[in-house]
Amino acid sequence: MHYHANITREGRSWSAVFVDAPGCATLGTSRAKALTAAHEALEGWLEAHLVAGRVPPRPDESPGTEPVDVNPQLTVAVELRWARQDAGLTQAELARRVGVSQQQVAKLERPGANPSIATLRKVTAALGVRLELRLVA
Repeated sequence: MHYHANITREGRSWSAVFVDAPGCATLGTSRAKALTAAHEALEGWLEAHLVAGRVPPRPDESPGTEPVDVNPQLTVAVELRWARQDAGLTQAELARRVGVSQQQVAKLERPGANPSIATLRKVTAALGVRLELRLVA
């Protein structure tokens, strides 16, 4: 998963502003440093949303922007939060469907969660979505 940032030069600095992550922006002394800082800023922004129980907005393709990747662990937590929201379920309702506690579902939606593929298959089946994994060169 990735979000898109507008990377622009502002005097001696480069700024990275995320189109679909309101309030998420950073600076760097070079384009490369701005992109590195953008990755860190984006992940912090997403983690803050998850910890606060909010659902981050979904990214859109934006012409003329730079994609900034999100690490796979954080991607899983965000994607599960989106899928649960799309299904119109609370954590407690999803937990009942999966046969686990609400706290276990909450843990899956927190930054740093590291669920097994078997767990992800159970949860995605309960959400009515398909788990798809890809390895990309």
